[in-house]
Amino acid sequence: MPDDKAPSPGTLHHVEIYVSDLERSRIFWTWFLEAMGYQLYQTWEEGFSFLHGSTYLVFVQTGDPYLQPTYHRCRTGLNHLAFWAKSPEQVHHITEQLRERGISILYEDRHPHAGGPDYTAVFFEDPDRIKVELVAP
Repeated sequence: MPDDKAPSPGTLHHVEIYVSDLERSRIFWTWFLEAMGYQLYQTWEEGFSFLHGSTYLVFVQTGDPYLQPTYHRCRTGLNHLAFWAKSPEQVHHITEQLRERGISILYEDRHPHAGGPDYTAVFFEDPDRIKVELVAP
């Protein structure tokens, strides 16, 4: 187990995501996960992982025979990953970083309340178009 504290039963142990371009995904996910308090946990030729408490996220290069058809979040499977922000201010700060990096904000016309009037969040996509959500408490 990644840390000494026993995890709560039912919490996630890890999520593994296959990606089409490992280096492109490493660049994208490193800045975001580090901003969320994750630390680089493991690296190997075909992948890397980030750790936060007893939960970690694993990213692995998809093998050539499996690159087609490409991923789409509206097909059967994973739709999105949602992360808690520290505050609404962090949502706004990450939103500005996304824009500086040229990453499009989903539902821009309703941002930051695309989830409803009392819901502050930013929605965006990773390089493989997996939707990512950062939501304020």
